[in-house]
Amino acid sequence: MIGLFLGDTDFSNIVLKKIKKLKKKFFIIDFSKNNKFKKELNSYRISIGKFGKIIDLIKKKKSKKVLFAGKIAKPKFSSLRLDLKGIYYMPNVIKAAKLGDAAIIKSIIKILDTEQIKVISSISFNPELALKKGNFTKQKPNNIDIESIKKGINYFNKSNSLDHIQALIVKDKKIIATESNKGTKIMFFKLKKKTSGILMKFPKKKQDLRMDLPTIGLKTLKDCKKYGLKGVVLKSRKDIFLDKNKCINFANKNKIFIKVI
Repeated sequence: MIGLFLGDTDFSNIVLKKIKKLKKKFFIIDFSKNNKFKKELNSYRISIGKFGKIIDLIKKKKSKKVLFAGKIAKPKFSSLRLDLKGIYYMPNVIKAAKLGDAAIIKSIIKILDTEQIKVISSISFNPELALKKGNFTKQKPNNIDIESIKKGINYFNKSNSLDHIQALIVKDKKIIATESNKGTKIMFFKLKKKTSGILMKFPKKKQDLRMDLPTIGLKTLKDCKKYGLKGVVLKSRKDIFLDKNKCINFANKNKIFIKVI
């Protein structure tokens, strides 16, 4: 029995679909904004403040493993109703929330570890979503691009483990944009005009790779085209790549390279 902590974004739907295909027994704790999994037979809507209820449910279902998939947005702490364990653990969650949405999930994982509940990788049942090293398109980076990519790698390596940066844009060996906690799309908006830069999406330094892996899909590729980017660089086995075939076809059609290092 697998416990699924599901939030928003397409990724949670993909994970659920695969779990069903594999005929795994599961139950859902629905953390999406609009209760999008309410029609699932084994779905539960529990406030993030009800840790006692969440843990009791996991134990009642005799589940030894849980995973997180999809975006879990920061709750309004002032309006949360807490049970006894919620009162005990909530100060840690509130403290983590100041560091961003991903930190909230990380704090919940620590709580589950304390309760001896194992959290597994979000792609445990979807290994196909993480690409191996290689070039996946007809277009390939040139020598200047390779030097620019090295510059981006150095930037990621030097970033603080608490930084929100999971994406940046590099051009001619210069970092021209970095991601904030507001996401990749806002980073694109900052460009204001088209640029022949390269999008790089890497996990944060010392990131817990069981959750919140950088994600790329067709929407990202369309944004790359819109802002004139020439390529996308990902880290082998450490990014979630949605709609793989559609993305590769789109990239080939628009002369955008996709490289995994």
